[in-house]
Amino acid sequence: MHDPATQLELILEALETLGVQIRHDRCGGSGGGLCTVRGQRVIFVDLDADLMTRAERSIEALAALPGAETMFLPPAIRERVDKCRE
Repeated sequence: MHDPATQLELILEALETLGVQIRHDRCGGSGGGLCTVRGQRVIFVDLDADLMTRAERSIEALAALPGAETMFLPPAIRERVDKCRE
């Protein structure tokens, strides 16, 4: 399994592949999340949150997107995405 920083990087790469714009910003520690801004999907990655919280919010965003179920993801990330979809 990859370290948390590498996992977050892989998750964000998958989000970008699905057309999501990545924004790193200070959001108060909640971890950020997925939203739509002017018709574009955007994920805010909260720089105030710890690494695990950022990864969890990013996993939740990835799990919510169509196409995530068919793309290749490393097994540890796939497991977390599938768990969110249950």
